[in-house]
Amino acid sequence: MRHRRLAAVSAALLLTGGAAGSATAAAPAGPARPAAASAEVPAGVSAGVAVFDRQTGAFTEQLNTSTRFRSASVVKVLIALDHLWGLDHAVPDSDRAWLEPMLRASDDGAASAYWSDRGGAAIITRMVDRLGLRDTAPPPGGYEGYWGYTALSARDTVTIYRYLLDSAPSPVRDFVLGNLRQSTRCATDGFDQHFGIAGAFEKPWAVKQGWSGSSYEKGTCGPPRTAATARTRSAGPAAATDVDLTRPALHSTGTGTVGVGDRSIVAVFTLHPVGTPYGRAYTDIGRLARSLNVPGASRPAGWRYGTWSDHVNVRPGPGTGNAPITQLPAGVEVLVGCQARGEVVNVPPYTNEWWAYLPQYDGWISNIYVNSPDNKMPDVKDC
Repeated sequence: MRHRRLAAVSAALLLTGGAAGSATAAAPAGPARPAAASAEVPAGVSAGVAVFDRQTGAFTEQLNTSTRFRSASVVKVLIALDHLWGLDHAVPDSDRAWLEPMLRASDDGAASAYWSDRGGAAIITRMVDRLGLRDTAPPPGGYEGYWGYTALSARDTVTIYRYLLDSAPSPVRDFVLGNLRQSTRCATDGFDQHFGIAGAFEKPWAVKQGWSGSSYEKGTCGPPRTAATARTRSAGPAAATDVDLTRPALHSTGTGTVGVGDRSIVAVFTLHPVGTPYGRAYTDIGRLARSLNVPGASRPAGWRYGTWSDHVNVRPGPGTGNAPITQLPAGVEVLVGCQARGEVVNVPPYTNEWWAYLPQYDGWISNIYVNSPDNKMPDVKDC
């Protein structure tokens, strides 16, 4: 049976944030692209963007660069810098045990411990003064314990990374950026954190992502787990402030760097309509990141396709015999490297024997979960 889906059903699911993701497939991405004219922000998304080319000393992208966004986990970079301030020798093992998971896997427990031990909002006040940040501010009154409510802007993010790259003591620079280069796909709380910059560009990159929103489903990254083992990150209470604490946030600040020699510093902050599911936000920020003019960046080759269904299993081979290595966020757009025949999969009334290889996951999903008009994707090469 040919794998087809009623267009009306797919459109309805896409609009409601249900089973369908993006139903469009892009042309193969080559190793290099002409410079983008400007950031392409998806409909309904608010964004702050800055891309700084360290080779020329100029910005290649600037959009709402001074707008304040709640930082979510991006503030963990400032927490780490505050703790390591003045260090001129190797980071002690006792600190590594806490800082490494905080920077690589966005561990909340470590951030909360440092926030409590080092004075909370005083951390932000110190770092604003030390780095000359213009828009960064502590959480608003009444929410001092919510480190993720720290206000950050795209231009301040560039300042933070210019300090790290150009002025920080080498043990601090090497430790922080070294850990951001080892960002794990699955965060401690079970989020797939390789959205945006990590998905748009080939390594080398160094990234610190952030996310916040009660509509984002928790604990789907990594081998399937029961609901009881999935940690929940609270969005916290809303407040009247110039920083939006309500809309779902997804930040691919690749608060970090892209390209050989850390050529480009990239900061992307986004807010999404209330109720936006994680897969939709993940897809939107990926499209935004891919539209940017990022000098020195290399884009992965392949074809972009939307997926449908919740928790699609990514498996080590084109069959269901082996345990899944992770699950896709519901309705997310993925990069397909090639396709091959494998085990026949039945999802009544559909049947499909073709499987898609996802190079960024080093795994396979059945084509039955890909938004394609046919069992075999018409433009994707065979493996």
